[in-house]
Amino acid sequence: MRLASFNVENLFDRARVLNQNEWITAPGTNPSRMSAARQILENFAKLNAILAQPVYSDADKLEIIRLLKALGLEKADENRMVILRRNRGSLVKRPPGGGEVIVTANGRDDWIGWLDLQKEAVNQTATQNTARVFKEVNADAVVVVEAENRTSLVRFNEQVIEVVEGRPYDHVMLIDGNDERGIDVGLMTRSTVGIDVMRSHVDDLVGQDRIFSRDCPEFHLVLPGGQRLVVLANHFKSKGYGDAATSNARRKAQAQRVREIYDGLIASGVDYVAVAGDFNDTPDSDPLSPLLGNGSLLKDISEHPAFDFAGRPGTYGNATKDNKIDFILLSPKLYAKATGGGIFRKGVWGGKNGDLWPHFSEIENASQAASDHAAIFADFEF
Repeated sequence: MRLASFNVENLFDRARVLNQNEWITAPGTNPSRMSAARQILENFAKLNAILAQPVYSDADKLEIIRLLKALGLEKADENRMVILRRNRGSLVKRPPGGGEVIVTANGRDDWIGWLDLQKEAVNQTATQNTARVFKEVNADAVVVVEAENRTSLVRFNEQVIEVVEGRPYDHVMLIDGNDERGIDVGLMTRSTVGIDVMRSHVDDLVGQDRIFSRDCPEFHLVLPGGQRLVVLANHFKSKGYGDAATSNARRKAQAQRVREIYDGLIASGVDYVAVAGDFNDTPDSDPLSPLLGNGSLLKDISEHPAFDFAGRPGTYGNATKDNKIDFILLSPKLYAKATGGGIFRKGVWGGKNGDLWPHFSEIENASQAASDHAAIFADFEF
Protein backbone atom coordinates (compact mmCIF):
# COMPACT_ATOMS: atom_id res chain seq x y z
CA MET A 1 0.00 0.00 0.00
CA ARG A 2 1.38 3.43 -0.93
CA LEU A 3 0.45 6.72 0.75
CA ALA A 4 1.55 9.98 -0.87
CA SER A 5 1.32 13.71 -0.23
CA PHE A 6 1.46 16.28 -3.01
CA ASN A 7 0.99 20.06 -3.00
CA VAL A 8 -0.59 20.60 -6.42
CA GLU A 9 -0.66 24.43 -6.11
CA ASN A 10 -4.19 24.57 -7.54
CA LEU A 11 -5.53 22.58 -10.45
CA PHE A 12 -7.48 24.93 -12.72
CA ASP A 13 -7.81 28.38 -11.16
CA ARG A 14 -5.39 30.18 -8.88
CA ALA A 15 -5.21 33.62 -7.34
CA ARG A 16 -3.29 35.70 -9.88
CA VAL A 17 -0.89 37.05 -7.25
CA LEU A 18 0.07 33.44 -6.40
CA ASN A 19 0.59 32.65 -10.07
CA GLN A 20 3.18 35.35 -10.59
CA ASN A 21 6.72 34.42 -11.59
CA GLU A 22 7.97 36.22 -8.50
CA TRP A 23 6.82 33.26 -6.39
CA ILE A 24 8.98 30.80 -8.33
CA THR A 25 11.90 29.84 -6.12
CA ALA A 26 14.20 28.48 -8.82
CA PRO A 27 17.58 30.18 -9.19
CA GLY A 28 17.23 33.75 -10.44
CA THR A 29 14.15 34.68 -8.39
CA ASN A 30 13.77 38.45 -8.11
CA PRO A 31 13.57 39.26 -4.37
CA SER A 32 11.91 42.65 -4.94
CA ARG A 33 9.10 41.08 -6.97
CA MET A 34 8.64 38.37 -4.37
CA SER A 35 8.34 41.07 -1.73
CA ALA A 36 5.75 42.91 -3.82
CA ALA A 37 3.59 39.81 -4.13
CA ARG A 38 3.86 39.08 -0.44
CA GLN A 39 2.95 42.67 0.37
CA ILE A 40 -0.26 42.36 -1.64
CA LEU A 41 -1.22 39.29 0.40
CA GLU A 42 -0.34 40.97 3.69
CA ASN A 43 -2.39 44.08 2.86
CA PHE A 44 -5.25 41.90 1.61
CA ALA A 45 -5.36 39.99 4.91
CA LYS A 46 -5.07 43.15 7.02
CA LEU A 47 -7.87 44.95 5.21
CA ASN A 48 -10.24 41.98 5.31
CA ALA A 49 -9.63 41.71 9.06
CA ILE A 50 -10.50 45.37 9.63
CA LEU A 51 -13.57 45.17 7.39
CA ALA A 52 -14.92 42.30 9.53
CA GLN A 53 -14.92 44.46 12.69
CA PRO A 54 -18.31 45.48 14.11
CA VAL A 55 -17.22 49.12 14.52
CA TYR A 56 -14.73 51.19 12.50
CA SER A 57 -12.91 53.76 14.63
CA ASP A 58 -11.40 56.89 13.10
CA ALA A 59 -8.04 55.12 13.15
CA ASP A 60 -9.59 52.10 11.42
CA LYS A 61 -11.00 54.34 8.69
CA LEU A 62 -7.60 55.89 8.06
CA GLU A 63 -6.09 52.42 7.85
CA ILE A 64 -8.85 51.28 5.44
CA ILE A 65 -8.00 54.19 3.16
CA ARG A 66 -4.26 53.46 3.40
CA LEU A 67 -4.73 49.81 2.57
CA LEU A 68 -7.12 50.54 -0.31
CA LYS A 69 -4.44 52.78 -1.79
CA ALA A 70 -1.74 50.19 -1.18
CA LEU A 71 -3.85 47.62 -3.03
CA GLY A 72 -4.57 50.02 -5.90
CA LEU A 73 -8.29 50.29 -5.08
CA GLU A 74 -8.50 54.02 -4.40
CA LYS A 75 -10.08 54.76 -7.82
CA ALA A 76 -12.01 51.58 -8.62
CA ASP A 77 -13.32 48.44 -6.96
CA GLU A 78 -11.04 46.09 -8.86
CA ASN A 79 -7.74 45.66 -10.62
CA ARG A 80 -5.69 42.74 -11.92
CA MET A 81 -4.94 41.38 -8.46
CA VAL A 82 -7.77 42.31 -6.08
CA ILE A 83 -11.49 43.03 -6.18
CA LEU A 84 -13.61 44.81 -3.55
CA ARG A 85 -17.03 43.19 -3.63
CA ARG A 86 -19.87 45.40 -2.41
CA ASN A 87 -23.21 43.56 -2.39
CA ARG A 88 -25.26 46.00 -0.34
CA GLY A 89 -24.71 49.28 1.46
CA SER A 90 -21.70 51.52 1.04
CA LEU A 91 -18.14 51.20 2.33
CA VAL A 92 -16.46 54.14 0.60
CA LYS A 93 -17.26 57.20 -1.47
CA ARG A 94 -14.98 58.27 -4.29
CA PRO A 95 -15.54 61.96 -5.18
CA PRO A 96 -16.17 62.58 -8.90
CA GLY A 97 -13.09 63.79 -10.71
CA GLY A 98 -10.72 62.46 -8.09
CA GLY A 99 -10.05 63.57 -4.56
CA GLU A 100 -9.58 61.69 -1.32
CA VAL A 101 -11.47 58.44 -0.71
CA ILE A 102 -13.97 58.70 2.16
CA VAL A 103 -15.02 55.73 4.31
CA THR A 104 -18.80 56.05 4.71
CA ALA A 105 -19.47 52.87 6.70
CA ASN A 106 -19.14 52.96 10.48
CA GLY A 107 -18.94 49.19 10.88
CA ARG A 108 -19.78 45.75 9.58
CA ASP A 109 -23.55 46.25 9.81
CA ASP A 110 -23.51 49.24 7.44
CA TRP A 111 -22.57 47.26 4.34
CA ILE A 112 -22.19 43.73 2.95
CA GLY A 113 -19.04 42.92 1.06
CA TRP A 114 -15.47 41.66 1.22
CA LEU A 115 -12.15 41.55 -0.61
CA ASP A 116 -11.39 38.79 -3.11
CA LEU A 117 -8.23 37.89 -4.97
CA GLN A 118 -8.60 37.89 -8.74
CA LYS A 119 -8.09 34.46 -10.29
CA GLU A 120 -6.72 33.21 -13.57
CA ALA A 121 -6.46 29.83 -15.24
CA VAL A 122 -3.54 27.61 -14.38
CA ASN A 123 -1.37 26.72 -17.39
CA GLN A 124 -3.06 23.75 -19.13
CA THR A 125 0.23 21.94 -19.63
CA ALA A 126 0.99 22.37 -15.93
CA THR A 127 -2.33 20.73 -15.05
CA GLN A 128 -1.55 17.82 -17.35
CA ASN A 129 1.89 17.48 -15.77
CA THR A 130 0.20 17.39 -12.36
CA ALA A 131 -1.76 14.38 -13.58
CA ARG A 132 1.50 12.79 -14.77
CA VAL A 133 2.84 13.04 -11.23
CA PHE A 134 -0.21 11.14 -9.96
CA LYS A 135 0.36 8.53 -12.67
CA GLU A 136 4.05 8.02 -11.90
CA VAL A 137 3.68 8.00 -8.11
CA ASN A 138 0.72 5.60 -8.42
CA ALA A 139 -0.33 5.84 -4.78
CA ASP A 140 -3.31 4.06 -3.29
CA ALA A 141 -4.13 7.17 -1.23
CA VAL A 142 -2.95 10.73 -1.85
CA VAL A 143 -3.17 13.75 0.45
CA VAL A 144 -3.83 16.61 -1.97
CA VAL A 145 -2.72 20.07 -0.80
CA GLU A 146 -3.88 23.36 -2.38
CA ALA A 147 -6.82 22.07 -4.39
CA GLU A 148 -9.45 24.73 -5.03
CA ASN A 149 -12.48 22.72 -3.88
CA ARG A 150 -13.98 19.26 -4.22
CA THR A 151 -15.66 20.11 -7.53
CA SER A 152 -12.31 21.03 -9.07
CA LEU A 153 -10.64 17.95 -7.59
CA VAL A 154 -13.37 15.69 -9.00
CA ARG A 155 -13.12 17.39 -12.39
CA PHE A 156 -9.33 16.99 -12.38
CA ASN A 157 -9.71 13.33 -11.43
CA GLU A 158 -12.32 12.53 -14.08
CA GLN A 159 -11.18 14.74 -16.95
CA VAL A 160 -7.39 15.07 -16.61
CA ILE A 161 -6.10 12.06 -14.67
CA GLU A 162 -8.36 9.77 -16.70
CA VAL A 163 -7.01 11.16 -20.00
CA VAL A 164 -3.34 11.16 -18.95
CA GLU A 165 -3.38 7.97 -16.91
CA GLY A 166 -6.55 6.17 -17.86
CA ARG A 167 -7.13 5.24 -14.22
CA PRO A 168 -8.88 7.89 -12.13
CA TYR A 169 -9.22 7.59 -8.36
CA ASP A 170 -12.39 6.03 -6.99
CA HIS A 171 -12.93 8.23 -3.94
CA VAL A 172 -12.40 12.00 -3.74
CA MET A 173 -13.02 13.95 -0.54
CA LEU A 174 -12.43 17.59 0.29
CA ILE A 175 -14.31 20.04 2.51
CA ASP A 176 -13.61 23.76 2.17
CA GLY A 177 -11.35 25.14 4.89
CA ASN A 178 -10.51 28.56 6.27
CA ASP A 179 -8.35 29.97 3.46
CA GLU A 180 -10.22 32.56 1.40
CA ARG A 181 -7.77 32.09 -1.49
CA GLY A 182 -9.29 28.68 -2.23
CA ILE A 183 -6.41 26.40 -1.22
CA ASP A 184 -7.69 23.39 0.68
CA VAL A 185 -6.56 19.89 1.68
CA GLY A 186 -8.27 16.71 0.57
CA LEU A 187 -7.76 13.01 -0.09
CA MET A 188 -8.05 10.74 -3.12
CA THR A 189 -8.05 6.95 -2.80
CA ARG A 190 -8.28 3.87 -4.98
CA SER A 191 -11.18 1.42 -4.64
CA THR A 192 -9.06 -0.77 -2.33
CA VAL A 193 -8.90 2.04 0.26
CA GLY A 194 -12.27 3.08 1.62
CA ILE A 195 -12.96 6.42 3.32
CA ASP A 196 -15.05 5.31 6.28
CA VAL A 197 -15.26 8.48 8.39
CA MET A 198 -14.09 12.05 7.96
CA ARG A 199 -13.83 14.47 10.87
CA SER A 200 -13.11 18.16 10.29
CA HIS A 201 -11.19 20.44 12.66
CA VAL A 202 -11.89 23.58 10.68
CA ASP A 203 -13.42 25.35 13.69
CA ASP A 204 -10.86 24.35 16.33
CA LEU A 205 -9.93 27.47 18.28
CA VAL A 206 -7.06 28.90 20.24
CA GLY A 207 -8.62 31.74 22.18
CA GLN A 208 -11.01 33.36 19.69
CA ASP A 209 -8.97 32.46 16.60
CA ARG A 210 -9.28 29.42 14.35
CA ILE A 211 -6.15 27.33 14.62
CA PHE A 212 -5.85 25.93 11.13
CA SER A 213 -5.10 28.02 8.07
CA ARG A 214 -6.99 25.46 6.00
CA ASP A 215 -8.18 22.47 8.05
CA CYS A 216 -6.78 19.34 9.65
CA PRO A 217 -9.26 16.72 8.42
CA GLU A 218 -9.11 13.23 9.88
CA PHE A 219 -9.62 10.59 7.21
CA HIS A 220 -10.42 7.21 8.74
CA LEU A 221 -9.54 4.66 6.07
CA VAL A 222 -10.26 0.95 5.70
CA LEU A 223 -7.43 -0.95 4.01
CA PRO A 224 -7.48 -4.35 2.31
CA GLY A 225 -7.69 -7.02 4.98
CA GLY A 226 -9.69 -4.75 7.27
CA GLN A 227 -6.84 -2.76 8.82
CA ARG A 228 -7.72 0.80 9.73
CA LEU A 229 -5.52 3.83 9.05
CA VAL A 230 -6.17 7.43 10.11
CA VAL A 231 -4.59 10.15 7.98
CA LEU A 232 -4.36 13.70 9.33
CA ALA A 233 -4.01 15.96 6.27
CA ASN A 234 -2.38 19.35 6.80
CA HIS A 235 -1.18 22.58 5.22
CA PHE A 236 0.35 24.76 7.92
CA LYS A 237 0.69 28.54 7.89
CA SER A 238 3.17 29.66 5.25
CA LYS A 239 6.18 31.92 5.65
CA GLY A 240 5.03 33.80 2.57
CA TYR A 241 3.50 36.82 4.28
CA GLY A 242 3.06 38.25 7.74
CA ASP A 243 5.87 38.84 10.21
CA ALA A 244 8.04 35.85 11.07
CA ALA A 245 7.20 35.75 14.79
CA THR A 246 3.43 35.68 14.14
CA SER A 247 3.77 33.07 11.39
CA ASN A 248 5.98 30.87 13.56
CA ALA A 249 3.57 31.10 16.48
CA ARG A 250 0.63 30.15 14.24
CA ARG A 251 2.50 27.18 12.79
CA LYS A 252 3.50 25.98 16.24
CA ALA A 253 -0.10 26.24 17.47
CA GLN A 254 -1.17 24.16 14.47
CA ALA A 255 1.51 21.56 15.13
CA GLN A 256 0.53 21.44 18.80
CA ARG A 257 -3.13 20.86 17.95
CA VAL A 258 -2.22 18.11 15.48
CA ARG A 259 -0.14 16.50 18.23
CA GLU A 260 -3.16 16.62 20.56
CA ILE A 261 -5.38 15.02 17.91
CA TYR A 262 -2.73 12.37 17.24
CA ASP A 263 -2.26 11.61 20.94
CA GLY A 264 -6.02 11.29 21.32
CA LEU A 265 -6.23 8.79 18.47
CA ILE A 266 -3.41 6.68 19.91
CA ALA A 267 -5.00 6.78 23.38
CA SER A 268 -8.29 5.59 21.87
CA GLY A 269 -6.60 2.48 20.51
CA VAL A 270 -5.80 3.52 16.93
CA ASP A 271 -2.46 1.92 15.98
CA TYR A 272 -1.93 3.25 12.48
CA VAL A 273 -1.83 7.05 12.14
CA ALA A 274 -0.13 9.18 9.47
CA VAL A 275 0.28 12.97 9.62
CA ALA A 276 0.94 14.23 6.11
CA GLY A 277 1.05 17.40 4.05
CA ASP A 278 2.89 20.68 3.58
CA PHE A 279 4.12 21.89 6.99
CA ASN A 280 5.89 24.98 5.60
CA ASP A 281 8.87 24.49 7.91
CA THR A 282 11.89 22.26 8.40
CA PRO A 283 12.29 19.23 10.70
CA ASP A 284 14.55 21.01 13.19
CA SER A 285 12.39 24.15 13.47
CA ASP A 286 10.77 25.21 16.73
CA PRO A 287 7.27 25.45 15.19
CA LEU A 288 7.36 21.76 14.28
CA SER A 289 8.77 20.64 17.64
CA PRO A 290 5.39 19.37 18.93
CA LEU A 291 5.44 16.80 16.12
CA LEU A 292 9.16 16.08 15.76
CA GLY A 293 10.37 16.75 19.32
CA ASN A 294 8.92 17.27 22.78
CA GLY A 295 8.57 13.54 23.39
CA SER A 296 6.73 12.84 20.14
CA LEU A 297 6.98 9.25 18.91
CA LEU A 298 6.03 10.17 15.33
CA LYS A 299 8.61 9.00 12.80
CA ASP A 300 9.44 10.77 9.54
CA ILE A 301 9.29 8.35 6.59
CA SER A 302 12.45 10.01 5.25
CA GLU A 303 14.34 8.43 8.18
CA HIS A 304 13.61 4.96 6.80
CA PRO A 305 16.77 3.26 5.49
CA ALA A 306 15.00 2.42 2.21
CA PHE A 307 13.80 5.99 1.58
CA ASP A 308 14.91 7.42 -1.80
CA PHE A 309 15.69 11.16 -1.67
CA ALA A 310 16.06 11.36 -5.46
CA GLY A 311 19.42 13.08 -5.06
CA ARG A 312 18.38 15.95 -2.76
CA PRO A 313 16.88 16.18 0.74
CA GLY A 314 14.29 18.93 0.11
CA THR A 315 10.77 18.75 -1.31
CA TYR A 316 10.31 22.37 -2.40
CA GLY A 317 12.02 24.91 -4.64
CA ASN A 318 15.69 24.03 -5.18
CA ALA A 319 15.32 21.01 -2.85
CA THR A 320 18.05 21.85 -0.35
CA LYS A 321 17.63 20.61 3.23
CA ASP A 322 16.24 24.05 4.14
CA ASN A 323 13.40 23.32 1.71
CA LYS A 324 12.29 20.05 3.27
CA ILE A 325 8.76 21.16 4.12
CA ASP A 326 6.51 18.28 2.93
CA PHE A 327 6.16 15.35 5.31
CA ILE A 328 4.66 11.96 6.00
CA LEU A 329 4.96 11.25 9.73
CA LEU A 330 4.01 7.83 11.07
CA SER A 331 2.94 6.35 14.38
CA PRO A 332 5.43 3.74 15.67
CA LYS A 333 3.32 0.73 14.68
CA LEU A 334 2.68 2.19 11.23
CA TYR A 335 6.39 2.95 10.78
CA ALA A 336 7.11 -0.69 11.60
CA LYS A 337 4.99 -1.63 8.56
CA ALA A 338 6.89 0.75 6.25
CA THR A 339 9.09 -0.83 3.58
CA GLY A 340 10.44 2.43 2.16
CA GLY A 341 9.38 5.58 0.39
CA GLY A 342 10.73 8.42 -1.65
CA ILE A 343 10.52 11.85 -3.24
CA PHE A 344 9.22 12.13 -6.80
CA ARG A 345 10.72 15.25 -8.34
CA LYS A 346 10.06 14.97 -12.10
CA GLY A 347 7.05 17.29 -11.92
CA VAL A 348 9.20 20.17 -10.61
CA TRP A 349 11.15 22.45 -12.97
CA GLY A 350 14.78 21.33 -12.82
CA GLY A 351 16.35 24.14 -14.81
CA LYS A 352 16.56 24.83 -18.54
CA ASN A 353 18.63 21.75 -19.26
CA GLY A 354 17.52 19.74 -16.25
CA ASP A 355 20.72 20.79 -14.51
CA LEU A 356 19.23 20.45 -11.02
CA TRP A 357 17.33 17.20 -11.71
CA PRO A 358 15.53 15.54 -14.63
CA HIS A 359 11.96 16.70 -15.14
CA PHE A 360 9.17 15.57 -17.48
CA SER A 361 10.00 16.15 -21.15
CA GLU A 362 6.65 17.98 -21.38
CA ILE A 363 7.98 20.72 -19.05
CA GLU A 364 9.65 23.34 -21.27
CA ASN A 365 9.70 26.20 -18.75
CA ALA A 366 8.97 26.82 -15.07
CA SER A 367 5.33 27.81 -15.67
CA GLN A 368 4.59 24.34 -17.07
CA ALA A 369 5.81 22.52 -13.97
CA ALA A 370 3.23 20.50 -12.09
CA SER A 371 4.19 22.32 -8.88
CA ASP A 372 7.07 23.87 -6.97
CA HIS A 373 6.66 20.93 -4.59
CA ALA A 374 7.82 17.38 -5.18
CA ALA A 375 5.50 14.55 -4.20
CA ILE A 376 6.54 12.46 -1.20
CA PHE A 377 5.37 8.87 -0.62
CA ALA A 378 5.60 5.98 1.83
CA ASP A 379 5.18 2.26 1.12
CA PHE A 380 3.76 -0.29 3.57
CA GLU A 381 3.24 -3.98 3.81
CA PHE A 382 0.47 -5.08 6.16
